[in-house]
Amino acid sequence: MLFYRACLPLSRRTLNRATRTIAAHRKATGTRWRCLDAAQQALLVLVHLRKGEPFTALTHGFGVSATTAWR
Repeated sequence: MLFYRACLPLSRRTLNRATRTIAAHRKATGTRWRCLDAAQQALLVLVHLRKGEPFTALTHGFGVSATTAWR
């Protein structure tokens, strides 16, 4: 289980796969830096998709702006 203020019924394998996909995309596009690392970004995306939380609610938990969460 992954945790973000509530239990997410997802496996660690799901998080790892999403993290690898995001990291590969960043490498392919030449992204220099981001506010969140690939694992945190993957968790933010999974929380948004699974729980349907709006980005404004996610910003408090991840410490980023709404624009950053949306991107």
